[in-house]
Amino acid sequence: MIELECLFCEEKHRLDLFNSFCPECGEPLLFFTPRRKRKFALDKILTLEKFLEFLPLSRVDPRLSLGEGNTPLVPLRRLRQKYGFPPVFAKNEAMNPTGSFKDRGTAVAVQKASEMGIKRIGTVSTGNMAASTAAYGAKAGFKTFVFLKEDSTPEKILSTGIHGAVLVKVKGDYGKLFKASFEIGKKQNIYFMNSVDPLRIEGYKITGYEIFLQLGCRAPRYIFVPVSSGGHLIGLIRSFQDLKREGLIQSLPIFVGVQAKGCSPLAHAFAQGMSKFHRLSRAETIAHAISNPAPPAGNLVLKLIRENTGLIMAVTDREILAAQRELAEFEGIFADPASATTLAGLIKLSKSRRSRPRDEAVLVITGSGLKSMETLKKQDIAVHKASLERLYSALAGK
Repeated sequence: MIELECLFCEEKHRLDLFNSFCPECGEPLLFFTPRRKRKFALDKILTLEKFLEFLPLSRVDPRLSLGEGNTPLVPLRRLRQKYGFPPVFAKNEAMNPTGSFKDRGTAVAVQKASEMGIKRIGTVSTGNMAASTAAYGAKAGFKTFVFLKEDSTPEKILSTGIHGAVLVKVKGDYGKLFKASFEIGKKQNIYFMNSVDPLRIEGYKITGYEIFLQLGCRAPRYIFVPVSSGGHLIGLIRSFQDLKREGLIQSLPIFVGVQAKGCSPLAHAFAQGMSKFHRLSRAETIAHAISNPAPPAGNLVLKLIRENTGLIMAVTDREILAAQRELAEFEGIFADPASATTLAGLIKLSKSRRSRPRDEAVLVITGSGLKSMETLKKQDIAVHKASLERLYSALAGK
């Protein structure tokens, strides 16, 4: 029997693909950590097979994979030189098959759905998770349903719809839509693998294992992660808890969750010393991928961050745009605004915390800027003009 646990009620529950939340307190459920010794299978090629013993899967079907994982950990040497940082790296999750970290969670959820005989899947999403679910659903031959916000951009709709998913733009409150999807799923036998699905969170753990291995089997001092619903950050924390439990590291990194100031319910709650966040009435930020006024795993994020000496902070849209530009101009990484919050957070934190030479930091780049092209309208990108005859002279002094 596969068991899930509530970290608030401390109760165990059976896996139910149609409900991701504790029936007692309503908080997200997580997979119970087994007490047996586990190890990596580094001789395997597929990512899920390498870390199978750390996942709630009995096996991995290679036919369902799109080649997710094994993303690069890139040293940011020029930005380090500019700001005088200790070693800093970007874990570039935009290199996943559909351009975001969501593929890791989708890959695990689809494997389990196939294992359990589920043939209809869905998600509620504004972008990255929609495209990821549609792509993996297509690969598996599943019927896929995607509920989109009414104001979803054409780019995100098209990149999802091309995979043949049933797209539904839903007018109304996004938080209520999230909850309603589970009831619809039960009635129509559709597994809605939404943002804090426990199987998704298990998939996100693999990013942490890879960081550990890519750093030569050690943990960095800091890991900066954009925060929306909270599932991604929870997965990363759980991965390093696994590594500590296996005796592979002595202590966890300091996890820094970063939100956009225009939508930062968790950063506000953390700064106020609150254990639970308050839902925002409105959100306004250029970082649309993390614009979530009521993150479903928000309280669990606050709990885990406090228990593991992390922090949650907010950065302004101006800081986000500047960081996006610097990642591109200094390091060749075109990140979406949500991802750029990690560099903005590092710059901001470096002004108030004194760092040591070995305080390595990893910035998790969660998505490609190619999926948020509309935000470039806020960037001042110069285009010079010249005739062919005057092209040589036009370049003088450039």
